[in-house]
Amino acid sequence: MIGPVRVVGTGLLGTSIGLGLRARGIEVILADASPTNLSIAIDYGAGRAALAGDRPQLIVVCVPPDVTAEIVARELESFPDAIVTDVASVKLAPLAELRARGADISRYIGSHPLAGRERGGPLAGRADLFLGRPWVVAAHDGISYQQATAIDDLILDLGATLVEMSPEDHDRGVALVSHVPQVVSTLMARRLTDAPAASLNLAGQGLRDVTRVAASDPELWVQILGANAAPVREILTAYRDDLDRFITALADPAAPGARRRVAEELAGGNAGVSRLPGKHGHDRRFVSLTVMVDDTPGQIARLLNEIGALGVNVEDLRLEHSPGAELGLAEISVLPEAVTRLTEELAARGWRIAG
Repeated sequence: MIGPVRVVGTGLLGTSIGLGLRARGIEVILADASPTNLSIAIDYGAGRAALAGDRPQLIVVCVPPDVTAEIVARELESFPDAIVTDVASVKLAPLAELRARGADISRYIGSHPLAGRERGGPLAGRADLFLGRPWVVAAHDGISYQQATAIDDLILDLGATLVEMSPEDHDRGVALVSHVPQVVSTLMARRLTDAPAASLNLAGQGLRDVTRVAASDPELWVQILGANAAPVREILTAYRDDLDRFITALADPAAPGARRRVAEELAGGNAGVSRLPGKHGHDRRFVSLTVMVDDTPGQIARLLNEIGALGVNVEDLRLEHSPGAELGLAEISVLPEAVTRLTEELAARGWRIAG
């Protein structure tokens, strides 16, 4: 990037973009309807306040989906020499609304960084939020590749991985991997509302994994699901058919073919999970071992240091607490060829291996 870059909206994404660009010495101009959010982002070093006469090279609109097109249209009109992008999680609806408004879409192209945190707002901003994360550029035929290069530069400078998709393909893709999982997680979590405390005390990491995103902001998700309703509904309809097959099979598990149907559905889930990219986008699979760790300061650090001293790379790490015990369970994922040696070496050093 050459800059300056104007960032409209100083929530998590806007502030993180500002921090990442400022770390590279690029001038960042911040704007926000909330004076409080704006002042916090400025105090954090994400950029400066807008001034009369600003001439940004690129404008990044980071506002909720229901006002994205309105703000993009305003920015296009206010800064006739700038390229404008947005980071909304839906791409087809804003483009269609901009066309309907008669906006100059020859200077607009939507984008979407698939990065976030469990918290929002400028206080949650991080300069490294986008490192290694996919960032979709949703191209359309109204803008030339040459004009869109500023957006490519932004993405690469922030350490993200540029992915080119059409707005239609993007919205279908995020419906499958983000929007429908949000609905499924939410509906599962709703089952817990009136559940007996004795049942909830049995919850393990599996339930927490399934329901983690159910804690997301309802107001934001009403907007996202409304803007991407058609592909989400299509996938949920197919999901309902899957559930109906399970329900039918479980109505009489002893009936001929019932167990086979359940087994086929479960095997289908195995096949789907196996297609998810692993570390660095590769399909290479890892093997896990679970180490029991005393719930005292420094134990996780000691475990990781000893694994590193053995020359084994930790490909992934998950932590879980054992209910009712001062004990943690560290699930360590490593390459298959390393798991036997690592298990033996850790056991020799006094670590307890679960199972």
